[in-house]
Amino acid sequence: MVDNLFPLEVTDLTIKRRGKTLLGPVNHTFEGTGLTMVIGPNGAGKTTLLKALHGIERISSGDVTWSAADAIVRARQAYVFQTPTMLRRSVRDNLAYPLKLVGTPRAEIEAQCKAWAAHIGLTDALDRPAPRLSGGERQKLALARALIRRPEVLFLDEPCANLDGQATSEIEALLLNALQQGTRIIMTSHNVGQIKRLASDIVFLLYGQAHEVGDAERLDQPETPELAAFLKGDIIR
Repeated sequence: MVDNLFPLEVTDLTIKRRGKTLLGPVNHTFEGTGLTMVIGPNGAGKTTLLKALHGIERISSGDVTWSAADAIVRARQAYVFQTPTMLRRSVRDNLAYPLKLVGTPRAEIEAQCKAWAAHIGLTDALDRPAPRLSGGERQKLALARALIRRPEVLFLDEPCANLDGQATSEIEALLLNALQQGTRIIMTSHNVGQIKRLASDIVFLLYGQAHEVGDAERLDQPETPELAAFLKGDIIR
């Protein structure tokens, strides 16, 4: 089901703002399975790349080409921001919103909301205002809201930033379950442990360009000193 959107071809992708190049040129092919970690130091262009792939960043030159029509791609993907935006409504309403957009029957919406609330440990909070949740709870809710329509592609921008170990573990469990259900995940992270736990392949960005790419094995044997330095936590100048 996922494979009809892939491969995703990125060709000479360049994004400039006010005369400054934020990203590119980037050339890369994303295949149809697994979890790709887009990694690199601050300012390397990670979030910009994710937004460009998702279609919410204006491209200066180059192409992002899916193996399906744009309308199909838009309907089958989701994006979770680093700081998730909550509707100023209940947890139930936040979960229900994406289902209502596609005309899901009311009874099915209610069943899905209860099931996902249980899945993320928020059954007792279904009628609580979402903005009052803790940071970890909001991030789990945002992830559940993205996954409730079972997207074929999920983009995540630092989903565990500023979360404690327990919340991070719960988020990672949700992601592993989504992978098992066939969702293709492309995400950013600064957490080297998380990168090694989850990545099937990596795109290491440096100064806006894809400096090193490949399967997750290179996390143990980097080909470039820059990736080795990043993984050790060194500052890359």
